[in-house]
Parts: sequence; structure tokens; C-alpha cells
Amino acid sequence: MKHISSIASGIALGSAGIAMMSVLSGCESKQQEQVQQNKFLIIEQQTNGKYVVVEEMPTDGPSRAIIREKDANGNVTERFMNEDEMKTLADQEYQKVKDGTSETLQSSEGSAGMGLAGTILAVAAGSLLGNMIGNALMNNKNFAQRSNTVNKSAYSRSSSASSSGSTSSTKKSFFGGSSGASSSSSTNYGG
Repeated sequence: MKHISSIASGIALGSAGIAMMSVLSGCESKQQEQVQQNKFLIIEQQTNGKYVVVEEMPTDGPSRAIIREKDANGNVTERFMNEDEMKTLADQEYQKVKDGTSETLQSSEGSAGMGLAGTILAVAAGSLLGNMIGNALMNNKNFAQRSNTVNKSAYSRSSSASSSGSTSSTKKSFFGGSSGASSSSSTNYGG
């Protein structure tokens, strides 16, 4: 009987280990998927000539973008950019990052937007150039700050809010009321 219980505990430990590894690898692949997921972008030229992302959506197809620009008369024109064109621009800007001359590495100083290549690199580096490059760029403080200023899309705001891990200290009760986590109340029953 002692032998059977030691086998059972070994099986339980092995099963727990396998379950833990699958959970950890699932978290890791989810993070990689988020960085590498292809994107559909709508990039708009600002009055200062710089570009910002106004819409961003994940897509199952190849990455692509619509570029909205204003001509000399103020008329808005739209052009389509396919994944190959986006990769070419992102790669050119990444070469500038390696040389230290990219505007994505400079402090933002309150200016919204960057050039078109910098904007594309800031928003879609992982999906266009690969996960390792995307992660390396996001570890640079100035690059991360600049990429946040260039992306004005609702998708970016919602995904950064959900990935920040912040939790509210307000708890909802079953009956619809709410109470703060630090508040306490006392109730006297029967008297």
C-alpha cells in the first residue's frame, strides 16, 4: 500500500508540473502572439507634417495600412500600403535605430507624431521585423515613450490598459452597491 501511495504522489507531482509548464508556456505564447500579430493601420498626417496612428486593428491577413495625407490645398488623399512596403520602411528606420540617428530614439518633448517610417516601426515592429527586434526596441525607454505618443488608436489604449495589470480597488456587492477596498463598516444586529 505504501508503494502505491508513493506512485500516486509521483503521478500527482508530475501532473502538476506538466500543468504548470503548459500554463507558463501558454502565457509566453500569448505575449509573443500579441507582439507579432499582424495589424491593419490607418495612419494620418498631422498639420505639422508628422504622422500618427488613428486606427489599429489586429488582422489575420498580412499587415497593411491606409495613409491619409493632405495636399497643398488641404484635400485629404488616401493611399494603400501593403506589408512589403511597410517592412521596407520599418527596416530602413530600424537601420537608423542601430546607427542612433532614428527619431524614434529621441525624447518626445511633447511633440505628437513622427515621420512615416518611424510611426510604422513604433507601432508594428514586432509584426513586421520579428519578435526579438520588437522586444529589443520596446526595452529602450525613449523608443517606448515615442511609440506611445504616435499611437492614438482606441485599440492601443484598450490593449495597454488591459495589459498594465492594474486592478480597481472598488468592489461590487451582490446587491449593486460598491465599496472601496480600504473602507470598513460596522453593523449591529439585533440591538
